Amino acid sequence: MWLYLAVLLGLYYFLRWYRERQVVSHLRDKFVFITGCDSGFGNQLARQLDLKGLRVLAACLMKQGAEQLRNQTSDRLQTVILDVTKTESVAAATEWVKERVGDRGLWGLVNNAGICTPMAPNQWLTKQDFVKILEVNLLGVIDVTLSLLPLVRKARGHVVNVSSVMGRMAVFGGGYSMSKYGVEAFSDSLMKVAVIEPGYFLTDMTQEEVYHENLQTSWDHASPEIQELYGDNFLADFIKASDFLKAPWARNLSLVTNCMEHALTACHPRSRYSAGWDAKFLYLPMSYLPSFLVDLMIYWNYPQPAKAL
Repeated sequence: MWLYLAVLLGLYYFLRWYRERQVVSHLRDKFVFITGCDSGFGNQLARQLDLKGLRVLAACLMKQGAEQLRNQTSDRLQTVILDVTKTESVAAATEWVKERVGDRGLWGLVNNAGICTPMAPNQWLTKQDFVKILEVNLLGVIDVTLSLLPLVRKARGHVVNVSSVMGRMAVFGGGYSMSKYGVEAFSDSLMKVAVIEPGYFLTDMTQEEVYHENLQTSWDHASPEIQELYGDNFLADFIKASDFLKAPWARNLSLVTNCMEHALTACHPRSRYSAGWDAKFLYLPMSYLPSFLVDLMIYWNYPQPAKAL
């Protein structure tokens, strides 16, 4: 009996492997629009797809980022300045894309632009701290998607939304997990969408200096009552506890961009991709555990306030 099960399991994975190896034809004729290409995943994906011969339309927030990307790629790649939090900027970028894709439509839309700070205990934060992240990570994704969806339909293409393992379980306070939960829900409400759920990776927005500086700023802005509640040592202990997120593969961004590429170029893409061993073997399994067990695991790994909340 066990032999039959092993054979069936092996056959299943072989068929899945074979099915996922099939690649879409005529990739050189297909346009892909990527947001957040100044650095990180978006920048690497733009260069990666350009090498594959796709027609990359890369959206950057800053002119400097757009210029640097053009200098590193072929003449096929084109850039546009886009602030996903501004509807007029999204509308202008949509018209720009229409002019370039014409009747062929847009084969791929990759919603990659995002921020992760401020990320701190909720009582250190203000409403505006939450709004800042939600505007980029969630409302920006919705605005860009709704604006470009007609072009995606015309090409019978795909949408790729970059979420996070923090869209499955909230380990930190702040708006980041909230925004990624929203991306998951928005993606579930659409057709032909692939969701990328990376674990911890080292990009410009997750640099240690940036994270520590934002934590310090949030702590400094917290009220004296909250600072007394948490105690003087909490911030240092919290930073130290956060170090467990770091992993040997954190600099290998191709673990994420390869998932994105597969979602755009495979005949049979997956609906969800978990990138990074921490995503596959820690956060994803944890997300299926009973809430009280997850709470206990987080409680054991993080410092507690000096006074009971």
